Amino acid sequence: MSTLPIVRRFPALARIPHVVLGHFPTPVQRLELPGERLAGELWIKRDDLTASPLGGNKVRALEFLLADLAPGEIVLTAGGEGSTHILTTATYVRALGGTTRAVRWKHEMNPSALDVADRARALCARVITVPGPTVGLLRAHAARGRGIRWIPPGGTSPLGMLGHVNAALELAEQVARGEMPVPLRVVLPVGSGGTAAGLALGFAIAGMDTAVVGARVAPRIAAGRMRVLSLAARTRRYLERVAGERIARVDRSRVEIIHSAYAGAYGRALPGAAAAADMLHEAARVRLDGTYSGKGFVAARALAMRESGTTLYWLTFDGRSA
Repeated sequence: MSTLPIVRRFPALARIPHVVLGHFPTPVQRLELPGERLAGELWIKRDDLTASPLGGNKVRALEFLLADLAPGEIVLTAGGEGSTHILTTATYVRALGGTTRAVRWKHEMNPSALDVADRARALCARVITVPGPTVGLLRAHAARGRGIRWIPPGGTSPLGMLGHVNAALELAEQVARGEMPVPLRVVLPVGSGGTAAGLALGFAIAGMDTAVVGARVAPRIAAGRMRVLSLAARTRRYLERVAGERIARVDRSRVEIIHSAYAGAYGRALPGAAAAADMLHEAARVRLDGTYSGKGFVAARALAMRESGTTLYWLTFDGRSA
């Protein structure tokens, strides 16, 4: 724990259980897109490389949410049918000796979502599939019980979001070491909102005037600006209680949401996203998914093309096995 930037900043957090699943810091690199003329620099934060055998942004939350998991313990979680959160949770619960039960709800599927769904089913001890998120959350609530560890969709809880606060402080240290310029904006897809909220709070704590720009991939109620700000405020209050000190508030103007990435339904293909993903693969040899990361990159590229300063695209999806 003492190696985590968040614990160096708040030593009292050392008493919070934590399990090492990943390898940090994840790299940052400047992107040169073939044939593209950008108004400012475009960089990428490689959170696809957080861990092995499976990386992605969810690993950061799971280091807190799966801490002190006992062998044989049951973990219950929920999400969409193609949820990378469920896949990542099941992967590391199994590695720690536990078993995963999942409640999943149907949504529009794309090739990467189908692959994720199949891999997650193979790792889960029990999977219940229902028509939609409202029914899914009700079924998940009914399935909770004594001896079952509940992890909410996306790992989005104040405890889980500490992993993303830590990620922002990690980036601040990389900037301080001269590994990249201070980004004017960090762009990422927003589904449950936990990663964006944690990053926004972490940047506030670090004193960075960096805006968090979310490409919304889910309905507004789950991924809107007020949702992200509310999650950041909840995490700040939790951190204040544990750390025993006042924590900087998130400046509301530092959180933006791009709604055009949604494409009308969760999981629905965004026109132009596949071509943009091919461009990124040619430039950096990374693969994107159609539900989250492809839409986030479309937004990041568009901003870098028209806005000066440094744009950092935060890659949340691990496509190494795709």
